[in-house]
Amino acid sequence: MTLLIPTLNEFSGVSQIMPHVQREWVDQILFVDGGSTDGTIELVKSMNYEILIQKKKGIRYAYIEALDHIRGDAILTFSPDGNSIPSIIPPLIQKFNEGYDMVIASRYLGDAKSEDDDIITAFGNWLFTSLINHLHGGTYTDAMVMYRIYRKNLLYELDINKDSSYQTEEKLFRTVVGCEPLISIRAAKRKLKFAEIPADEPKRIGNERKLKIIRWGCAYMYEVFREKFFWS
Repeated sequence: MTLLIPTLNEFSGVSQIMPHVQREWVDQILFVDGGSTDGTIELVKSMNYEILIQKKKGIRYAYIEALDHIRGDAILTFSPDGNSIPSIIPPLIQKFNEGYDMVIASRYLGDAKSEDDDIITAFGNWLFTSLINHLHGGTYTDAMVMYRIYRKNLLYELDINKDSSYQTEEKLFRTVVGCEPLISIRAAKRKLKFAEIPADEPKRIGNERKLKIIRWGCAYMYEVFREKFFWS
C-alpha cells in the first residue's frame, strides 16, 4: 500500500498535516513534487520521506512518473494542503481491503461536506458527477475528488498512464488535467467494483487553489462526452 502525495509549493500544508499521518498505516509514503520553490522539497527530505521530482509539469505526470517507484499494489492519493483529513486513511484502507477495485473519500456522501467549495466548484463537482453517472453508468456521489484508493494495475488497465488518453483535450485547452475524472469514467464503464465513504473536506491551508477552473472544466467536459462515443 503506497500513500502517494503530489506537491507543488505546499510547505505550510506538509508542515501541519504530515505529523498527523502515521507511517505504519501504509507500506510506503512517496511524495512527487512538481518543482516547488518554497522549501517543500527540502522539508520533505528533512522529514525522511521518499521524494521524486517530476520531469514534466502537471498533476497527472505526478501519477505517471511515480508508477515505476510505487512498491505497493494499491495507491492511496492524498493532498497535503489540508483538504484530505489524515484520520480517513485507515477507514479508506479498511474498506478497500473488503475487495474493492477503488474506494473514494466522498465529500458529498451522507453528512459529509466540503468547506473548500465555492458556488462554482460545488456546481461543477455536482455537474460532472451527474454526467458521469448518467452517461457512463456510475453511481458516484463524488467522481472528481483526489482522495481515493485503488489498485495500482487500474492505471494500466484503463490506459490512465497513456498520454493518448488526454492529448486531444489538453491540446485544445492548453492545459494538463488531473486523472481522477477519467479514472471514475472508465471504472464505471468497465463496471468495476467501487465504494465510497463519507469524508469532510476542510479548507485548504493557505487558501491558495491551484485548480484551473475554466480550462480544466472545459477539458473535463470534453472528456465526459468523448468517452461516451469514442472509447471502449
